[in-house]
Amino acid sequence: MKLFDLTGKNAVIVGGGGGLGKAIAKGLIEAGAKVLLADMAEEPAKNAAAELSAATGKEVIYFVGNASNEADVEALVADAKKRMGVVSILVNAQGFNKKQDALDIEVDTFTQMLSANITSLMITAKHFGRHFKENGYGKIINLSSVRGRIATYGTGNAGYCATKGAVDMLTKQLASEYGPFGVTVNAIGPNITTTPAMVDIFKMRAGQAGVTVEEYLKQQGEGNPMRRMGTPEDLAGTAIFLASPASDFMTGNILYPDGGLTAIG
Repeated sequence: MKLFDLTGKNAVIVGGGGGLGKAIAKGLIEAGAKVLLADMAEEPAKNAAAELSAATGKEVIYFVGNASNEADVEALVADAKKRMGVVSILVNAQGFNKKQDALDIEVDTFTQMLSANITSLMITAKHFGRHFKENGYGKIINLSSVRGRIATYGTGNAGYCATKGAVDMLTKQLASEYGPFGVTVNAIGPNITTTPAMVDIFKMRAGQAGVTVEEYLKQQGEGNPMRRMGTPEDLAGTAIFLASPASDFMTGNILYPDGGLTAIG
C-alpha cells in the first residue's frame, strides 16, 4: 500500500476559493486526487480552479453554493457524486474572522461567524457523512486554528476563538460517531497565516504598531520557534497525511502546523 497516494480518490474542498483551501487542494491534486472546489462566490472558485488546472495540468471543477445553507450542501453532494462518482475526502476550509473587541462586538457579526465557522461544518459533515457511511470509508478534514486551543493577549478574537474551539470539539464528537462507519474526522490548526484574506488585518495591525507590513510580519514570525510566519503551503503536507491511508487509524485529532507556537504558548 502506498501510504500517501491519493490516486483514484475524489475530494471536495469547501472554501476552495480561499488561500488555505486552494493550497490544500493543490497538495491533494499533486498526491493524485481529483478535486472539486466549492465556494459561496463564483469568481474565487472559478479563478482558483483555473489557476490550479494551469499549475497541475489536471482538470479542477467547481461548485457555487453557501455551506451554511443545507439545501446548497445537499445540492453540492449530488453534484459531486454526479460529476466525480464516489467522494471519499471532504475538506472544510470555509469561514472568516472579523476582529471586534468583546465589549463592543456586534451580535450579528458573532452570529455570522458561528454560522460560517461552525454551523456550515456540521451541515457538510452531516450530508457528506451519509455518503461516506454508504461507502464504508471517508476522510473529513476541518480547518481549525491554534486559537481553538490557546487565546490571545490582544483583543478582537472572542468570536474567532469561540468558533474554533467549537470546531475542535465538533471534530472529536464526529470522530466518535463516524468511526464505526470507517470514517475519520480530524482537524488542522494552523497559526496565523499569510493568506490574501489577512492582508487588511496585517495592514491594520502594522499601522497600529507604527511599522510597515513587512516589519510587522517579521516581528510576528519571531514569536514562533521556527522564526517565521506560516504560509498556506505549510498546511498541504498535513492535509495529504489526513486524507491518505497513512492516517486510517487516526481520528478525533487536531494537528498543528504552527511553527511550534502551541509548544510554547
